[in-house]
Amino acid sequence: MTNTFETLGLSPKLIDGLKKSSITTPTEIQSKVISLAIENNDIIGESMTGSGKTLAYLLPIFQRIDPTKKDLQSIILAPTHELVQQIKNEIELLAKNSDIPVKSAAIIGEVNIKRQVEALKNKPHIVVGSTGRILELIGMKKLKPHNVKTIVIDECDRMLDENNINNVKAVIKTTLRDRQLMAFSASINEASVKEARELMKSPKEIFVKSSLEATTIEHTYIPTEHRKKFITLRKAIYASKMKKSIVFINKNELIQDITTQLKHHNFKVVSLFGNASKEDRKTALNSLRTGKANILVSSDLAARGLDVKGLTHVFNLDIPEDIKEYVHRAGRTGRAGKSGMVISISTEGEIARLNKISKKFNIKIDKKSLSEGKIVDKTPKKTSGSFKKGADSKKPNHVKKTSGSEKTGKNKNTSNSKRPHNFKKTKDLNNK
Repeated sequence: MTNTFETLGLSPKLIDGLKKSSITTPTEIQSKVISLAIENNDIIGESMTGSGKTLAYLLPIFQRIDPTKKDLQSIILAPTHELVQQIKNEIELLAKNSDIPVKSAAIIGEVNIKRQVEALKNKPHIVVGSTGRILELIGMKKLKPHNVKTIVIDECDRMLDENNINNVKAVIKTTLRDRQLMAFSASINEASVKEARELMKSPKEIFVKSSLEATTIEHTYIPTEHRKKFITLRKAIYASKMKKSIVFINKNELIQDITTQLKHHNFKVVSLFGNASKEDRKTALNSLRTGKANILVSSDLAARGLDVKGLTHVFNLDIPEDIKEYVHRAGRTGRAGKSGMVISISTEGEIARLNKISKKFNIKIDKKSLSEGKIVDKTPKKTSGSFKKGADSKKPNHVKKTSGSEKTGKNKNTSNSKRPHNFKKTKDLNNK
């Protein structure tokens, strides 16, 4: 029998609130999590980006909160300022639509702490934030966690890594032992699962195996030389006729360079840095969401968990070194059943990683070319050059570069070309 929000045990107010957002049927992760969470189980949950994980934990939190009390009842930990604000916005929308007076506060670092202390005087039921600032406010006795019922660790593969685990444990230790603990991500590795198990009481482990194959996202790659990566990216953006997009880069220090060069070519572009100020980051995202800009250049960490409506394309200027990040990148588009496209600008040296991604996530990544301002498949069908989902096919032969094909339609054989250099100098990106 297919679950409904009614059979999962949600209150009529919450169900009516969901309907106002045109949400009438639970997703798979919601179907498997909500009733268990309402019953106070500890939970480890993995599901694709855009599959409804945030509501999977927010709905049970709302169900269990007593809004008549002025106590802090839930803490949600997240790795980035943008994700913290995004979760807070979801809480506010759900509270408004459901007519449930749940109050919340966003608590992040690099912000005037006095303003946050003032915000806490409103007695929020839910605090969403970064571990460092939450611990600081607990130490100042401005945040009192002794009545917390639930702690959620969002993007737990990041939050439970060696750089963050100690602060997460410190937050948990400030709460009572009978509190509930839930951890979610689109890609949880064994190390994160092990850490989560050690923190929890007999957790329910829910792994929704909805591969990228099952989404509405088209995966493609365009082979090029390293020195022509930026040129290929620029032409691919034009040819894609994208409406909104994110360009992902592995190295944080190159974000400004790529942003500047795209602006030089009259693109409406903003950037997101991990070390940018809160106001700069907020301005960049608002520009993308409102249409003042239609391209965001970002690193993996800065864009974790972002949900931008109408985002049609993701461009990988670099293939992620950690292949699970491909899932998080791809998940920025094709959300809530909409179509999307991932275009990876790939050198010969990055093909092995694309092949691993194809096999690991059971997806087909089609080889494409640029020709006369269009993205086309020029390869004969019998040797398509695509990575077949789940297949143990040999590495595709894409060593033939297509840099001259846009004007002449001819390919030059570059089989003896050297392994491409790392992305270090901007002048390499300005070729031609």
